[in-house]
Amino acid sequence: MRTMSQLNKNYLGFTFLIMLICWGICLGFSFSGISLNDNKLLYVPYLLGGWSPTIASYLSLKRNGQVAGVKDWLKNIFDVKHGVLSYVAVVVMAVLFIAPQCLISGFESGAPVFAIIFMVPMMLAGGGLEEAGWRYVFQPELEKKFSFTVSTIIVSFVWWLWHLPLFYIQGVGQYGHNYFAFGINVLGLSFALASIRKNTGSVWLCVLFHCIVNSLSGIFIVNDNIWGNVAATAVLILCAYALGKVNDKRTVLK
Repeated sequence: MRTMSQLNKNYLGFTFLIMLICWGICLGFSFSGISLNDNKLLYVPYLLGGWSPTIASYLSLKRNGQVAGVKDWLKNIFDVKHGVLSYVAVVVMAVLFIAPQCLISGFESGAPVFAIIFMVPMMLAGGGLEEAGWRYVFQPELEKKFSFTVSTIIVSFVWWLWHLPLFYIQGVGQYGHNYFAFGINVLGLSFALASIRKNTGSVWLCVLFHCIVNSLSGIFIVNDNIWGNVAATAVLILCAYALGKVNDKRTVLK
């Protein structure tokens, strides 16, 4: 029987413990009718909950002797030296995620397009550094025991489940939206990110992709329509496997 590695057990334990405590506080206030906008102090547990995969990454890797300290951990995350084609692939996949949703579901304009220059760095704290956990620790560890496809589906389910409290916390972007439709997007994004990690060996490029996707979602505010999500996910899954085929033959992404 294939069991989860000790590293992944520690990682998930720390991630969900921190998330449940921090977002549990926010949920308690939300159910009492108090949103984050009503009490700005609630942004502290809200942000700490969002950083739970990042914090758990360091704690679990350190506990299992896989990083010497914070400096070593950060070096492994911010591995920025990669070829131009790797960066191009990341940008193209991010655009291919948002484009089908805009075309099928329609969208409203959010921030101006040029704002992406400032938004991408900001999104390091707004979701991007989750990849220090999901794709640095969780995905590669699963792939030691399961296939790429099975591992990615497992990660997507856990990642989707981790987001659940946000759909009930007043004042956050996910509040009131369709959790199932969001899950479809998570599946597509999981395949894209897993493919980036597998074919480039880079955590940083996963972080960058996540930051670009979050930024584009703030510029093109897509209307709720499940078919747009399905189309975007289908495109990303095709891209994930195509990227693997091309890289297997030419090893161009490193």
